[in-house]
Amino acid sequence: MLDHFALLADYNRWMNGNLHRSAAALPAADLAAPRGAFFGSILGTFNHLVVADTIWLKRFAGNDESGRWSALRPLAGVPMPERLDAQPCADLAQWWARRQALDATIVDWIAQLDADDPSRTLHYGNMRGEPHRKRLSHLLLHLFNHQTHHRGQATTLFSQCGVDVGATDLLLRIPAADPG
Repeated sequence: MLDHFALLADYNRWMNGNLHRSAAALPAADLAAPRGAFFGSILGTFNHLVVADTIWLKRFAGNDESGRWSALRPLAGVPMPERLDAQPCADLAQWWARRQALDATIVDWIAQLDADDPSRTLHYGNMRGEPHRKRLSHLLLHLFNHQTHHRGQATTLFSQCGVDVGATDLLLRIPAADPG
């Protein structure tokens, strides 16, 4: 199962790089323009993913009783976002710096997981403070699925602006199997 999560972390980083290249083709005003998306604009969608990833990574870090997940330690100094529509990154450059750091954290943390970690039950509170207990494997599936969902929205917004993001299929990141 860990190889699946490593693949998804790699795909996540790769796709965010594709989105950055696409965003760099547009003027800043086009990135911030309201487009009727869940989070308004392309930049608003990008910010939502930064916010959501930060929330989840901080929740994961809060369940590291053994102290083995050192990749999550840099998040200790990052404040917990208070709203899902927060705008922590004012422009593409700020978003890209934050996105690269988050993607590296995700890749590094997934590499630190051991075979028993996915079956662990994590405890966290949602944005309303309601307590939850869920398996890490299921939460990781949610993390990656959520990213894919909103990146799909972003690719539609880019298409509406005349920018082709290119191929987005996970299949492109799946390594070839051993011939044996």
